[in-house]
Amino acid sequence: MKRVFNPPSVRKPFGQYNHGLLVPPGASLLVTSGQLGISSEEKIPPDVASQAELCFKAIGAILDEAGMTYADVIRICGFVTSREDFPAYMTVRDRYTMEPKPVSTLIVVGGFTRAEFLVEVEVTAAKVL
Repeated sequence: MKRVFNPPSVRKPFGQYNHGLLVPPGASLLVTSGQLGISSEEKIPPDVASQAELCFKAIGAILDEAGMTYADVIRICGFVTSREDFPAYMTVRDRYTMEPKPVSTLIVVGGFTRAEFLVEVEVTAAKVL
């Protein structure tokens, strides 16, 4: 069972995440590459919410292939190209996170490999065997 850490001496999380999670020994670990907002048909939606949805669907497929679900995700790292995109990204992220909420980092970046990409997401998942 994962243990949650939100010490009272640390400011409460800004959103739906925890400051720390401890995974017990013997857990299987999965680390994904960053997933971009592009469909398998090479289509890139023009908005961050639609791109984030594609990122999380791709991650879901990777989790599934590894025998895991979003309940096993312990860390999410998101990258967006604009501060104004935080709310749209977090709305999508929050639909995919499960209890206990994973730790989460969100970073504003100057851009990605193609100008039309607005968001990239990577996760770490751990499944207790």
